[in-house]
Amino acid sequence: MQRSLTLVALLSTGALSGACGTVSAEIVPEPPLPPAVESRVDNLASPACPPEMVLVEGRYCPDVEQPCKRWMDPKGRYEHFRCAEYGESVCRSARKAMRFCIDRTEHAAPGDALPRNFVSFADGQEICRAVGKRLCKESEWQFACEGEDMLPYPYGHRRDATACNTDVTENLGRIGRLVDHRTAPGEKAACRSPFGVMDLAGNLEEWVEADDPARTGAREVMKGSWWIPSRHACRSFQIGHGARYGGGETGVRCCKGL
Repeated sequence: MQRSLTLVALLSTGALSGACGTVSAEIVPEPPLPPAVESRVDNLASPACPPEMVLVEGRYCPDVEQPCKRWMDPKGRYEHFRCAEYGESVCRSARKAMRFCIDRTEHAAPGDALPRNFVSFADGQEICRAVGKRLCKESEWQFACEGEDMLPYPYGHRRDATACNTDVTENLGRIGRLVDHRTAPGEKAACRSPFGVMDLAGNLEEWVEADDPARTGAREVMKGSWWIPSRHACRSFQIGHGARYGGGETGVRCCKGL
């Protein structure tokens, strides 16, 4: 396992930021949640969105505390890298109403069986613009991943290496010459968020635009990580590659405002 973590360090050259949340001085009281909206997992299609997109609607929490109950890696540099099980998420800010459309799966070129990779932030902007959409905001991507229950992983609180295309440790290749481990869009049926969005953990690392570049340290943000043993939590992110970087592990999905 330690060997695979060393490969992670070599392959992920950007600056990684945490997923366990921040702690504020006090919890801000919030009003009761509204009734469940029809766009939940049992109703993926919505007349408000194009057929390849999912309606995401509800109240998003900008500041979440997600305590890790159990870490899964040995002591050392990566001791607090992957969380095996999170405790209950706590919202520490006022919630924000959100309503938008997001692609159900990662973008694939017409006729291709696999999602498109070697996509840069700038490429992603053009790909989305060409079909009347836009890059997702970081907060939109997170809400589509975690839902109103603020799930740490799109499928729940406990990490499941079989749910999504994650934690691949064999035959990875090397920097600049990765072995391709992409899976087809939606192939991992369990890798499904509360809104029904697929593959938000692993497979490809997806470009989004930071809501607040001063907070993240960059406008260009990567979400979801890819198939290596990485964090893969909804709130995890990576920065440091810039707008022109595109590798075998990078892709995109688009959003659309309503």
